[in-house]
Amino acid sequence: MIDRTLTPKMLDLTQKFQVLTLNGPRQSGKTTLVKAAFPSLPYVSLEEPDIRQVALTDPRGFLSNYREGAVLDEVQNVPELFSYIQSIVDNDRNIQFVLTGSSNFLLMEKISQTLAGRAAILYLLPFSFLELENGGHAFDDYETLIYKGQYPRIYNRDIEPADFYPSYIQTYVERDARMIKNIGDTNAFIRFIQLCAGRTGQLLNYASLANDAGISPNTVRSWISILEASYIVYRLQPYYKNFSKRVIKSPKLYFYDTGLVCSLLGIKDADQVNTHYLKGSLFENLVINEFIKRGLHRGKRRYPYFWRDSQGREIDCLLVNGESIRPVEIKAGKTISNNYLKNLKYWLELAGMSEDQGYVVYGGEKSLQTGAGSFVSWRDLDRIGL
Repeated sequence: MIDRTLTPKMLDLTQKFQVLTLNGPRQSGKTTLVKAAFPSLPYVSLEEPDIRQVALTDPRGFLSNYREGAVLDEVQNVPELFSYIQSIVDNDRNIQFVLTGSSNFLLMEKISQTLAGRAAILYLLPFSFLELENGGHAFDDYETLIYKGQYPRIYNRDIEPADFYPSYIQTYVERDARMIKNIGDTNAFIRFIQLCAGRTGQLLNYASLANDAGISPNTVRSWISILEASYIVYRLQPYYKNFSKRVIKSPKLYFYDTGLVCSLLGIKDADQVNTHYLKGSLFENLVINEFIKRGLHRGKRRYPYFWRDSQGREIDCLLVNGESIRPVEIKAGKTISNNYLKNLKYWLELAGMSEDQGYVVYGGEKSLQTGAGSFVSWRDLDRIGL
């Protein structure tokens, strides 16, 4: 088992909360993690039809089997349990429940209704660079990492990406997407996901996407929300505070895993990544995902932003922590170029910040501090604080 960065935070919070909720995409390693972290608690999978049926028909009787608590996996399948769990933890301070789920919308809705203030909420995404490296999976180049993606099963079971991702998408559509909203034409929905993959790292234009998918803009918004709720995609929001310049306020679209994007785009190997027209966007997606994981896997739900003005000047990633901001440009090129600093210098001047407060993450191997700016290798993202 590859150690997860989230483990210490998770164990700490169970000393303070009787209910711990672990949310994240299917196959991100939630079950493996909670089984290892809580070996004394009974494990119950609510994916199993017979167990789910008992929990649905007699939730009180079902929970009475677990006097000291339990790990309840994929708990969004039985939302009726939440009210009973609330009553149990209110009356017994020694009981501990660990709940996992792969539907953000369904799970968070029930928590806000019944367990607000009682449950600690954590998120687990697929492996980070550091977790893979510490687990013995180092990469010679980022193209291979982009292609393989970072889902644990690919590494734990040595599964080829070409075998893993198509079945992952099919299972996702048949289970999670239909649970969140009844989608009649699943083939149209899969085509829609493929169209989204082709827009990775781009501004989200609902009308254009609707036109290409042959659906209405309202359906596009609904389907994007479904993909977000089940951790397939996320919308990176623009940063527009404290600037007088006209800025773009549309979000950009990214996927939580680049291997999934490659599969949807029909990319067959790492060599194709190197020559693909979306290589820059895929690298950008990879790096931004790492910044998101760095926060979530330490118990901090903090997403970056991007910035773009009406003249097309753009900063790929803004790391924001309170009043502190670190602008980051992301370039797939493997050779340092001062041209990478152009937009960064403009933004730093606009924001009234010094040049040493900005960074360029690039595809090369060495991190360098130059007179013109800071260049950080994709391998050394921890050099960028905040």
